[in-house]
Amino acid sequence: MSPGRTLSAVSVDFSLVGKKTLVTGASGGIGRALAMGLAGAGAKVILAGRNKVQLIAVAEEFHADWAKPTVLELDVKAFDKSSKIMEKCCQEVGGLDILVNNAGYECVTDSLEVTPSLWDTILDTNLKGAFFMAQTAAKIMLTNDGGSIVNVCSLSSSVGIPTAAPYTSSKSGLLGLTRALSSEWAPRGIRVNAIAPGYFRTAMTDAFFKDTDWAEAMLNKIPLGRFGQVEDLAGAVVFFCSSAAKYITGQMLTIDGGYLASI
Repeated sequence: MSPGRTLSAVSVDFSLVGKKTLVTGASGGIGRALAMGLAGAGAKVILAGRNKVQLIAVAEEFHADWAKPTVLELDVKAFDKSSKIMEKCCQEVGGLDILVNNAGYECVTDSLEVTPSLWDTILDTNLKGAFFMAQTAAKIMLTNDGGSIVNVCSLSSSVGIPTAAPYTSSKSGLLGLTRALSSEWAPRGIRVNAIAPGYFRTAMTDAFFKDTDWAEAMLNKIPLGRFGQVEDLAGAVVFFCSSAAKYITGQMLTIDGGYLASI
């Protein structure tokens, strides 16, 4: 075939060039990987999180000048304050096209020992915080041509996990929120989807992985034969946010090496 000849009439575009993107919980782990993946697709990224020092350290890993991210210190639990901080930042960068709701909190605890304070911390971070970040993002997106929101759910959005009752409740709720907002906001040009990571070792999940018996047993249940690496998640988020997924909303993509499919 001669150079430059078109293979077909179908064009698939995964580019996010020029898209203004905010990732919460971006100071490490999954958030860091997602931010880097989005920047790699051309997005201009805002790194949001509670620890400014860690956010700056992540920002320094973006070596290309065009990809240098904006650092935004905020706590998604402080709803009123964080919304105002987010609005101001997005105004300064010229709007918002993409929100990735990644901020999350977990504490492995016997359900008989869960306190109201712990319950509130987990639900306020994982569910209530995600809703008000999405609400603020939608208000900004509606001043442009819409946008895309991706919520980071979990295997526990679909199955129960012992010693994680508050976390499972929050992530099940986040899936429900994804579906509700996608239905409500689709006519306004805002798509809302979710990813559900399987077993990935991060600072938040380290307590599970320290149990070697658990880790060995879990690994034997994963058809692909390995635990996930945070970089494995970036492609799905780029896809959801790109025009290649322009007819997809209200969906959750499970990224777990085949774990759920094999139960």
